[in-house]
Parts: sequence; structure tokens; C-alpha cells
Amino acid sequence: MDRDMSQGEAAYARLLTAIRKGDFTPGDRLRETDVADRLNLSRTPVREALRRLEADGIVEHRPRLGAVIRQLSHAELVELYEMRIVLERTAAEMAAKHAGAAEVDALRDLNVTIAHSCPAEAAALNQDFHRGIYLATRNRFLLDAARSLNNALMLMGPTTLADKARIEVVTAQHNDILTAIAAGDIAAAGDAAEAHLQTSLRYRLKVVAR
Repeated sequence: MDRDMSQGEAAYARLLTAIRKGDFTPGDRLRETDVADRLNLSRTPVREALRRLEADGIVEHRPRLGAVIRQLSHAELVELYEMRIVLERTAAEMAAKHAGAAEVDALRDLNVTIAHSCPAEAAALNQDFHRGIYLATRNRFLLDAARSLNNALMLMGPTTLADKARIEVVTAQHNDILTAIAAGDIAAAGDAAEAHLQTSLRYRLKVVAR
């Protein structure tokens, strides 16, 4: 029983990672046999993983199709960004109060790396950048609230960091946030974070409309 449970946990973790990386995207059908072959797993733990993902709201069961990665509606996408704006504005403001110089320096270095990365690498590093700001808040409850959005963030589809021009915009806005945090300017940090997310939402909606 313990062995079966550990296999199920492993299948869940590996499938979750694959979805986060974009190996499986919203709208994709997840056939047990295909997923098992792709992740080199047996069907039983994959079936358990799919049930857990359905409970998490990441996967939905559709008649005649089976398990499918859920796609966010236009309204859900806007609502998700509204929540992100609230949390990330708060995170930037609190980081301006609590972040140490070493943390800001590390985030600056990470942002430089993002600027010189290919789109796929930049997307993963961008997640690390935002996580770093949350960590700098010194507030475990805010961090927990941000983690609770992770499942929904996976349902947004491919990254918007699709080209160098977009990456340049993002890293410039990151710099604005970091400059305000380093100066301890709470209001400016919050404003910069909100401007960043508003720009991201506008770009995301353009991508969805294509």
C-alpha cells in the first residue's frame, strides 16, 4: 500500500511538473496510456494522479474525451490577474519594508539573467523572480496565498515571454520594482508591481484573442 501511494505521489509530482513546464497545455487531452508512456510510469499511479489533478481544478473530465487540462475563460483570466495584482502589489510594498540588500542584489542578478535568456528559460526564471519578491516580504501568510494561485497560473497557457522585445519590457519593469524596493519606497514599489501586472494582462489578452 505504501509503495502504491509513493508511486501515486511521484506520478502526481511528475505530471504537475510537466504541466508547469508546458509539456502539456490547457485543452490537451490526457490519456492514461499516453501519459504513462511519456512519463515512463504505469497506468495505475497515473490514474491516481489524474484524479488528484481533477480535485485540484487543473483537470476536468469531459464526456467522450476523458481527462482534459482545463482552459480558463476570458472572465476567469481577468479575475486571476485581478487577484495577482492585489497580491503582487502587497508583496512589493512589504518587500520595500523588509528586503535586505543581498536579496535585492540577487534579484537584480536574476533579472539580468532573464534579459539574456531564451523565451523558454526566461519564463522559468521569471517565476523565480516573482517568488523571490514574495520571500523578501518575510510574511508566510502572503506566501501561502501566492502558492494557492499556482494551480490557476498553470492554466493560463503558454508564456507571454515569446520574444526578446517582450522580455525587454518585462525586465525593465522588474528593474522599476527593484529600484523602489531598494529605496524603501513602499508606494512606488506597489505602483510598479501593479503596472507590471497590468501590462502582462493586456499582453495576455492580446495573445488569447489571436
